Amino acid sequence: MKAILFSVLGVLMTTQAMATDQPTAQSSDAVIDYHYGMHLDIARVVSHSEIPNVCHAVPVEMTYEDSNGQQHRIRYQVMGNGCLGG
Repeated sequence: MKAILFSVLGVLMTTQAMATDQPTAQSSDAVIDYHYGMHLDIARVVSHSEIPNVCHAVPVEMTYEDSNGQQHRIRYQVMGNGCLGG
């Protein structure tokens, strides 16, 4: 589970360096849907939702602080943990 989460976070942070879009939110409670190439300024991950034990892609949410200390929430897709059973 941790390996999958770190892989997803790695992809998100890698796209940060290559992208030019910046997410904008009307309020700190707004959840932004991630799209490929979106610029993310992730200085610190505050929290993330649990990944369910299913064998298909599921939406998860992450709350993070940017380099200015502002919190943002983003929704993105990950593969569920249900495919890992031996």
